[in-house]
Amino acid sequence: MSKQVLLAFSGGLDTSFCVVHLQEQGWSVHTVTVDTGGFSGEELARIEAASARLGAISHRTVDARKTLFDHFLRYLIYGNVLRGQAYPLSVSAERVCQAQAVVAVAKELGVEALAHGSTGAGNDQVRFDVAFRTLAPELKILTPIRELALSRADEVAFLASKGIEVPTKTVVYSVNEGMWGTSIGGAETLDSWSTLPDAAYPGGAVSPELPAFELVISFDQGVPVALNEAVMEPVALIAALNGLGKTYGVGRGIHLGDTILGIKGRVGFEAPAAHLLISAHRELEKLVLSGQQLFWKESLGNLYGALLHEGKFFDPLVRDLEAFLRSSQSRVTGDVRLTLHPRGFAVGGVRSPNSLMNSKVASYGEANHLWSGDEAAGFAKLYGVPQMLALSVGGAK
Repeated sequence: MSKQVLLAFSGGLDTSFCVVHLQEQGWSVHTVTVDTGGFSGEELARIEAASARLGAISHRTVDARKTLFDHFLRYLIYGNVLRGQAYPLSVSAERVCQAQAVVAVAKELGVEALAHGSTGAGNDQVRFDVAFRTLAPELKILTPIRELALSRADEVAFLASKGIEVPTKTVVYSVNEGMWGTSIGGAETLDSWSTLPDAAYPGGAVSPELPAFELVISFDQGVPVALNEAVMEPVALIAALNGLGKTYGVGRGIHLGDTILGIKGRVGFEAPAAHLLISAHRELEKLVLSGQQLFWKESLGNLYGALLHEGKFFDPLVRDLEAFLRSSQSRVTGDVRLTLHPRGFAVGGVRSPNSLMNSKVASYGEANHLWSGDEAAGFAKLYGVPQMLALSVGGAK
């Protein structure tokens, strides 16, 4: 028998090239597509047919949407993670989840190698390589696109010489759609000044005539469980929010930040569900958590997001951070009211059985029942003593 390899397969030009090239190198190629959102049933069927047409000896489709939520997205919600205060880590989470699924299939098949179609220019190559080496160090990693550094025109010509035609995308923008958001690349993302037009986003132009729409999101220990009192599983709830939010054009933007490779990069995104859920969840936490919890959650949530983005998901520190984030959610139960309007939304109110805001005890700026005016004056005097002493030292400013 020839050597066997499992290829992470999207059905696009790069991975189609990989199937044929690997076969020419003496490998028997199995393919697997890991669905982390963004695939229709028709698209998955097309990908399976493409694998067979290219000569792969088997193809597997893995529905990893629930796994993606359970092991990744819930922690991004718990931590209110938005990289650069803007970008939800959709691709970062998806790639590690996909790599885990690919390794599981590889071990089931008993192959000798793993392959992916990433180039040598971006973050995904690192995420796949690290995950593959960590979870299956005994397997060889093959990366034809990175190793050969061919242009897309070269790939098309190679496949054509074998009598294989792969439809190439001639659109202006490259779009990567997943459950936690859609990333968008184009000419405007190659510099730091240009902005993306409405046409670049999957949701397209937004009608300014759309009426305001009120939405209530319910959480149970930090997990979104209902929309407008309709109980839903998280995967279905996220899909519903993406559909609604896309219509209103919410959750759009461009993120500029540091890549794993050490350069600056810029990417457009459309992530309605992520922005709606994180904004709602953050407001609920303000009501039920202490000030110290909120402070440290922001710091540690950002650290969790940075490690995930940078391909360090398997560092033991990430498990420690997950334990902290899980613990922090025990009282994060309640409802958040949001109002959607064209191109934006606002949080209108929040309620919880665990609310720390009690008007029977005190109302900010109004009245209280726990201390007297004299006690408040004494507190204010003592509170300022360290600053008074610091400024009393000669030359202090």
